[in-house]
Amino acid sequence: MSFVRTLYRGETNIDFRPLWKRSVAISGALVVVSLLLLLVRGLNLSIDFEGGGVWEVPVAETVTVADGRAAAGIDNARVQLVEDPGRGTFVRVQSGTADIDRSPEIVAGLAELGNVSIDEVSVSTVGPTWGSQITSKALRALVFFFLAVAAYLAWRLEWRMAIGALVAVVHDLAITGGVYSLFWFEVSPATIIALLTILGYSLYDTVVVYDKVLENQDSPIGDGVTHTELVNRSMNQVLMRSINTTITTVLPVLSMLVIGGVFLGGATLRDFALALFIGLILGTYSSIFLAAPVLAWLKEREPVDDATRRRQRRAAEAFGSEPEPVEPVEPVAVGGVTPRPRKGRKKRR
Repeated sequence: MSFVRTLYRGETNIDFRPLWKRSVAISGALVVVSLLLLLVRGLNLSIDFEGGGVWEVPVAETVTVADGRAAAGIDNARVQLVEDPGRGTFVRVQSGTADIDRSPEIVAGLAELGNVSIDEVSVSTVGPTWGSQITSKALRALVFFFLAVAAYLAWRLEWRMAIGALVAVVHDLAITGGVYSLFWFEVSPATIIALLTILGYSLYDTVVVYDKVLENQDSPIGDGVTHTELVNRSMNQVLMRSINTTITTVLPVLSMLVIGGVFLGGATLRDFALALFIGLILGTYSSIFLAAPVLAWLKEREPVDDATRRRQRRAAEAFGSEPEPVEPVEPVAVGGVTPRPRKGRKKRR
């Protein structure tokens, strides 16, 4: 309980520096693995980005994926069995733009598979032009976001902090993409909106840490210490604030994911909440274990830190050397009265 009380008051004295060395290595490895997954496996893009068609039909529980592919008559289609609470089991067939013209045949085959009328087969089609426009707009939104964030942080804080924040944001995006590629989660427009929201939360945590560093830098706390020590102290002061922010944000997102996405079967809500949940966890991690050490590493290159380290080494050498012994002086009697010996002061080191 004492640690929890100390953490709650912001009085922890955790040495993050050894943890930073491991976290930077782990983050680098995860980013490399995520990029490899994105290059080799790619992303499961929805038809909003690729263009194409999606056909859904209610079926019996005994129907398999192979049955759905045979009924649609498309060998390279993505076929899924979807369990929708309250509506039963559905077969979802997704194909590219080349099969949009065959939509009547696909609808007839799926209606026969589900033993329903063709009006009960859900059809969604997106042309290739619309898909390319959505993709380009999403990429432009991300690029504009990066430029706006870098400019604002460089103006409001300093350029080194802007670099550290962008490194953390790229880290969060890359690993989120790797998770989506590994588990083959579908990337929809709701996912892109959630990613932009994630980046805002990630930057909020990072800016809280950086603002505390600037505050301590101009206070007596920053006197005589290197920037690595200063960032470490600042991280201890805002640790509880970061944890509280994450907990209060993750809980409602988790409720959206579990209740709205799983029990109520809201696909759009599920896509939005899933991306938010993954990104919020990564954002909290990167603000503590990536953005902070990147800033410390950049600031340690400044000449003022070299001078501080030299002063610390000289102070350590002086502290380690023992002063020469001084012979005691006998008290001198004045007026026949010997003065009471004074207590020796403790040596101040």
